[in-house]
Amino acid sequence: MNTPSLPTPAKPAKMLNLAPQTHRSNMTTLFVNRLTAIDFSYLDPAAGMLGESWLVDIELDGSLDHQGMVLDFSEVKKQVKRCIDQEFDHRLLVPARYAHCRVQQQEHRCDIRFQLTSGETLVHSGPNSAVTLIQAENITEESLIKAIIDRLQPLLPDNIQGLRLRLYAESITGAWYRYSHGLKHHAGNCQRIAHGHRSRIIIYRNGVRDQQLEANWANRWRDIYIGTSSDLHDSVQQDDQVFYHFGYTANQGLFKLEIPSHRCYLVDSDTTVENLAQHIADTLKREHPDDAFRVEAFEGVDKGAVGHS
Repeated sequence: MNTPSLPTPAKPAKMLNLAPQTHRSNMTTLFVNRLTAIDFSYLDPAAGMLGESWLVDIELDGSLDHQGMVLDFSEVKKQVKRCIDQEFDHRLLVPARYAHCRVQQQEHRCDIRFQLTSGETLVHSGPNSAVTLIQAENITEESLIKAIIDRLQPLLPDNIQGLRLRLYAESITGAWYRYSHGLKHHAGNCQRIAHGHRSRIIIYRNGVRDQQLEANWANRWRDIYIGTSSDLHDSVQQDDQVFYHFGYTANQGLFKLEIPSHRCYLVDSDTTVENLAQHIADTLKREHPDDAFRVEAFEGVDKGAVGHS
């Protein structure tokens, strides 16, 4: 049996300074590492819709205020973290300058039609709050950092003269996968039909960690959309290819997604991490009925659920 390959780990990101900066001798630098983690999906011309989880480090250069601070740490969390979470977390990020991206915005809704280099088309329709348009041809660390800084700069006090961000994926030794999904019953932003995560997976078989099974699942769920069967409204044949049409109405509004079926994995339950962990455990039990399993499925960074079978 050939050992399945794992997704290529993201290269370490550099701290990028995309804000004007005049460094003076009386300027002080404040930093916050792992300020937040943003879980999102984005559209890539070659790979399609990808789920991601990126950590955020920040540095602020400025003169000291009357408290002897560049900016109070509580204000960093209140202003900076809140802005990043509200504008970029649990959203679909779209490279608006990509030549084959069509965006139609109305007062409260945004419709995206995105043609891949393969010729396949993805269609997303939802409230404006579920989508962030990035003015770039591709979603990269650099283009997203620029977009975040553009949103942050108007919020910062006048004593802040420089702003740098670093976006990077969690360092994972072992198997991991990226997936996108939506949770129609969720009261918060997880209800958005296309947001995602980069996730570790740990599997114990009869009390012993089985890295081969972990690699198998990482391969099975590599860059996938995990959909709930009851949210699948239609299956359409187009040019010898099957497209799935998902849709549901949640508290934030009507969501629709059209995506090639080979980029999807269907489950019978809602795609909460609790259900996904148990789904993996139950599937492993069917495939290996004489063995016992414990599955630790992560949902992004440092959080997840355990399934037993």
